[in-house]
Order: sequence, then C-alpha cells, then structure tokens
Amino acid sequence: MPQNTPKAIRGTQDIFGPEAEAFAFVVETFERVRRLYRFRRAEMPVFEKTEVFSRAIGETTDVVSKEMYSFEDRGGDSLTLRPEFTAGIARAFLTNGWQQHAPLKLATHGPLFRYERPQKGRYRQFHQIDAEIIGAAEPQADVELLAMADQLLKELGIEGVTLHLNTLGDADSRENWRAALIEYFGGVKGDLSEDSQDRLEKNPLRILDSKDRRDQQFVADAPKIDDFLTDEALGFFDSVTSGLDAAGVNWKRAESLVRGLDYYRHTAFEFIPDEGSAAADTLGAQSTVLGGGRYDGLMESLGGPATPAVGWAAGIERLAMLVEDRGEPLADVIVVVEDDARMSDAISALGKLRGSGMSADLFAAGSTRKRFDKAVKSGARSIVAFDVRDGEPTHRIKADESDTPRLEALLR
Repeated sequence: MPQNTPKAIRGTQDIFGPEAEAFAFVVETFERVRRLYRFRRAEMPVFEKTEVFSRAIGETTDVVSKEMYSFEDRGGDSLTLRPEFTAGIARAFLTNGWQQHAPLKLATHGPLFRYERPQKGRYRQFHQIDAEIIGAAEPQADVELLAMADQLLKELGIEGVTLHLNTLGDADSRENWRAALIEYFGGVKGDLSEDSQDRLEKNPLRILDSKDRRDQQFVADAPKIDDFLTDEALGFFDSVTSGLDAAGVNWKRAESLVRGLDYYRHTAFEFIPDEGSAAADTLGAQSTVLGGGRYDGLMESLGGPATPAVGWAAGIERLAMLVEDRGEPLADVIVVVEDDARMSDAISALGKLRGSGMSADLFAAGSTRKRFDKAVKSGARSIVAFDVRDGEPTHRIKADESDTPRLEALLR
C-alpha cells in the first residue's frame, strides 16, 4: 500500500469475500424469519439528539459516559451516532404516532457506533439485528420474541448455544430486591472492586454480573430475586417458562443475569455458547450471542406514557463468525463469448437468463481460446458458449441433461 494512502479507522472493518457472504446470510435469514413471525420492518436515523440516548440508556452507564460518538452540528445541537437501536425505536414510536399500531412488532438492522477497545468480534462501527414488541404487556410477547430468536439461530445453523433466562420481577419486586442488595453489599463495600463501590447506590444489580474476582466471591450469597417476587411477578415468569416449554425452546435459569437500569422489568435473557462448544471456541464461553429483556419503563424516560415493551438484539459480525463458511457464490450459468462477433447475442442471452431467475455471468475478456476453460474452472452449474463456425453463428451448452432443454428454450 502506498505510504500516502489513508488507512481504515481503528475499530472499523472492510468486509469482503466469504466474510461478506456470511454477513449477508445472517441478514437474509433474519429478514426471512422476521416475516414468518410477522414483524414489520422499520428504519430509523443513524444519529439522534444526544438526550435520546442519555435519557433512555442512563447517564451513569459506560455507554453514555464513555462510549458514545457525540458531536455538535452546525445548528448547535448535540447529536450522537446511535450506540444501540432501542432508544431510537422508542423515540420513533412516540413521535410518529405508532401507538395506533400497538401491539407493534418491529424489526430492523444496520450499523451502530461505540468508542470501545476493539477486540475479536467487537468493532467501533458494528452491525446488529434487532426485534422489538411494543405495547404488549402479556408474557406471550416474551415467548414470541424468544421463539423467534431460537428459530433464527437454528436456521443460521448455529449450535451449542443455550438460552439463559432470569426474571427481574415487577416494580415492587425489583425495589425490594434492590434495597436488600444495597444492604448486603454495603456490609462488604470495602472489599468490592472500585466499579462496584461506585455502583452500590446507583445500580447495585450490576454488581451481580461483575467479572471482577473481588466481587464474585460475594455474589453467590447475595439476596436472590426469587425471595422478593410478588405473586404477579412469579405468575408472569411461570407463564414465560411454560410458554417456552410449549414452543420447544430449551432454556436454563441464570439467577445472576441482570439489567441495571430501573425501567427493566420481568424477563431478562441471553443466548450464550455452551462450554466446550464450537461457538465457545470461536467467541469465548461467556460471550453473549443474542440478548435482551423487557423494558416496561423506557417510554416514560423519554416523556411518553407508560408502555410495556420487550426486545432483543444480536451482533451480525458475531453471528457471521458462527455460521458455516459460505464461500463465494457460484453462477448458475456462465455465458462465454468464443468469437467477439457474437457479443450482442451473448449480452441478449444474459438478460434472458437473469430475467428467468438464474444468476449469470459473462466471460468475454482475454484470449478467446481460454474463455471456455476458464468458465469450466469457475464451477458454474451450466455454460453457454457463443461462437462462429464455418461462417455461421452457433452455440454449445455444457449442462446437466435436466437443465439443457430449459437453456435451449431461453436461447431461441
């Protein structure tokens, strides 16, 4: 590369070849599955007013305080490249009158931006698929989303991944649990990590998923949410788990799986690679493949009415790392020009082939004697070669017997 050629920005990537095919396969599969589940497609701006994310995600979170790409535009407004989808979807739901469609099942995908340390499967510009159900308070919405996620992973051919599930209870359950956690961890505050000491009053639930060894020694004996669940919250969780059983979705209870922000309620979940699985070897055993939860209080943080909602997101790059090597797609038909006088006929044939739904490519460069051999080496299913013999236009077809009549008919 010439010395004066600009380099890609750290934490970004150029996707090409088999990696690009795997990326496209994830998106195509997601689009197909979301149609099966009748989720409506939505597109939101790639940037929003900064307050959309600071109010929705929380000022104290690492995302808002350390990771957002924010800037002041020429009009003096503070704008932020979206670090996640849910806040923008909530804003769109409130400002566009989408309440009339509730319960609304939405799906989207696209780029997101976070300033964090680049690592395997994590980039500063990354891509996610996202599914949300807004305006549905029933546990069946949670089951629907989780069944969709489970089917998506299966149709991507990703194995060795299990749904980890927990409940955060309703508002009363969560508040009582939070108070008990503050009391418990407050008794050992001096032995906690610096981050957990900071979180103690603001987000004590986040101490439960700390990876710091200083915190983990106390997590096992911390108060459990089950001791504080109201009858309503317990019934909700039972409905979710029984629904998953009925849908054939395997799951395991994960009592330490939490969401720190106050607007999260009830179901929290992550699909995580099983220890020793190929997915764990690729991403790491503790890596989340897909995650989400119920966020019944989010709309209120953006000034809207109380609106129940549940959703999930998954990184496309991470999913693409787990799908089988897609390779480069082979053409259904290669059209070869063995005599340049037949170029117009070959171009006409290309249009007919593509119009019939077959992928086709043209080999008309380089030595005319080598073009047919090059087409054979490409691995295409069929080859149509245009030539001139004894002054007369001719063509030949190399294809399976079942394909030859169709190709002959198209070339008439």
